Amino acid sequence: MIKILITDKLAQEGIDLINNTEGAEAVVKTGISEDELSEIIGQYDGLIIRSGTKVTAKVLANPGRLKGVARAGVGVDNIDIPEATRKGVLVMNTPGGNTLSAAEHTMALILAMSRNVVPACVSLKGGAWDRKKYMGNQLNNKIIGVIGLGRIGIAVAVMAKGFNMKILGYDPLAAPADAEKLGIEVVEDLERIYKDSDYITVHVPRNEQTLNMIGAEQIDMMKPTVRLVNCARGGIINEDALYDALEQKKIAGAALDVYPKEPPENTRFSKLENCVVTPHLGASTEEAQVEVAVEAAQILIDAIKGGQIKNAINAPSASSAMPPIVNQYAELAKRIGSVISTIAAGKIKQVEVQYRGQIAEAAVEAVTINFIVGLLQKHFDIPLNMVNTPVLAKERGISIDQTKNPEVKDVSSSFTARVVTDKVTRTVTGSVFGEKLLRIIEIDGFNIEMTPSGSVLIIFNDDKPGVIGSVGTICGKHKINICTMGVGQKFKEQKAVMAVSLDKEPYPETVKELSELDFVNEIYVCKLD
Repeated sequence: MIKILITDKLAQEGIDLINNTEGAEAVVKTGISEDELSEIIGQYDGLIIRSGTKVTAKVLANPGRLKGVARAGVGVDNIDIPEATRKGVLVMNTPGGNTLSAAEHTMALILAMSRNVVPACVSLKGGAWDRKKYMGNQLNNKIIGVIGLGRIGIAVAVMAKGFNMKILGYDPLAAPADAEKLGIEVVEDLERIYKDSDYITVHVPRNEQTLNMIGAEQIDMMKPTVRLVNCARGGIINEDALYDALEQKKIAGAALDVYPKEPPENTRFSKLENCVVTPHLGASTEEAQVEVAVEAAQILIDAIKGGQIKNAINAPSASSAMPPIVNQYAELAKRIGSVISTIAAGKIKQVEVQYRGQIAEAAVEAVTINFIVGLLQKHFDIPLNMVNTPVLAKERGISIDQTKNPEVKDVSSSFTARVVTDKVTRTVTGSVFGEKLLRIIEIDGFNIEMTPSGSVLIIFNDDKPGVIGSVGTICGKHKINICTMGVGQKFKEQKAVMAVSLDKEPYPETVKELSELDFVNEIYVCKLD
């Protein structure tokens, strides 16, 4: 008998699906403590949770017969994924179940702002009848800028099209292949969205690249009639800049469903009449709750029974089944992907990988997927792996051209990746020496030796005397130790690249001081562990 424990409130339809499956039983125990869950978890084959239950290392200390955890929803920050992986427990989520609800809530907030629904309601309930004060605006023929063209962003665009809105779309990674067929004008520059849009809605994950991506500088580009919506993640729109713009009437309005900390400690936005606030209701519809409950139950049962694994967050590692050479190149490729994701600004247009020498004679699917994991991870707020990466890449219209050439060139075996974006083309080659030493040996045509681990500064610079000394002096000044340094030169062009491995991540002021050296053209911080 398959026993599945449910520790958070779950729609009855999900529970019924389990109980109606032959040989399966659902056991509901909501509100239990970490200690109690730790004691009983090993008695169950599966666990379904929402945001309330914390699946900690303590809970996973003795997993017993536990095979999988399904999160009925998207976020998995309440699960210790590394520990689950170490214990062989599969973790899955249900990213598609909330899509329509989140998109509809976005449109609800847009309509609420446009027609002054909230202040007009409060005014009427207070005894006033002030139709002129709450004159609204139509959506028809207005321009909406959609930042982030994943599932929710696309759904919002389709709904906005139904209101006869003109849609500008931007995605920091890559636009889906069918975006234009859906009536979306895909733009290459965010400034176009900031300057032309009447409404701007964000649908990107929160990470280093998107945190505070809309601040005072971006708001200054916008029309005074623009209205902003954030139903994605708190912090994507800088709250201080947004508050000042609303208070000073620089923009017409804003609607927030998410906050950097939830519940928010600062309730200042609730005092502004031109701001609509809701308590993270994007996924809070009865239909969405049913859909994620049913999906969580189904994918967990399928996985436990040995069927297809869907929406895996920590796909089981296949490294033990791979030849050592393939395993090593898979790790190298992932790190090369991370390097390129850092130094290749812009939206991805083309991806090519090439295998030469000994590795070209092996089955390399795992190597290619690991490269894509490294390349795309920063664009997603869930861990990427062998299972979900091909699906997510396909959704964004990213395909990989792969070639294999057993002929040896320079080294006995090598992996090369070339990525073309709308702003730059980057090529990185790596090799594995002695079956265990991972090395990057070429960056954009510069021959270089770099160990892809830890924190690495990559500096593109003019080739002139004093470069190495100046970089070392600044790192020393900030008490940062240089572990290794590799330099590649192009003598005719008088250009060079430097890869500097550090004993810790450089401080922002360190990077700023280095960037101000007169010979530095570009500088990047690569985090490779």
